[in-house]
Amino acid sequence: MNVGVLASGTGSNLESILEAGIPVVVVIADRPCRALEVAEQAGVASELVQRMSFGKDFDRDAYTHQVIEALKRHDVELVVMAGFGTIIPAVAGAYPGRVLNTHPALLPAFPGWHSVKEALDRGVKLTGVTVHIATEEVDAGPILAQEAVAVLPGDTEDTLHERIKEVERRLYPDTIRQVIEGTLP
Repeated sequence: MNVGVLASGTGSNLESILEAGIPVVVVIADRPCRALEVAEQAGVASELVQRMSFGKDFDRDAYTHQVIEALKRHDVELVVMAGFGTIIPAVAGAYPGRVLNTHPALLPAFPGWHSVKEALDRGVKLTGVTVHIATEEVDAGPILAQEAVAVLPGDTEDTLHERIKEVERRLYPDTIRQVIEGTLP
């Protein structure tokens, strides 16, 4: 199954995915970032579909169409979101049931961009990682895998998020592999 990875950042999830032997055929980024370098070093095709505006004039529909066209050019069958910073829910419509996302909380708790901060602010003792099928509603798709991460006394947003990422870098590739093998939907 040809996997396309959407990334925006350092590429740490991408590195874990590649190290796990997931058949990534293209990495698409919405901004210049280290993930593109990770793809290049691994010999994986990459495309910068640069988001030119972060303001009210951003045309989400036109941008989403560009991303979908890039995925199609590489015959992508499964889309893996790996820290992609632009919300483009229509990709889920183009690839129904075949877009995976990871989230740094135990969904349905703490959806959205500030989940780690919200977990700390609420004083929860456990948070974690969720891998789910992305749908057109953000952080609301069917859950495929979850793993808890303890919130420790004295945790900051950075320390907690780093422990969450450690779990994510293991859980996400394992879940992607199960989807490819057909043992998960």
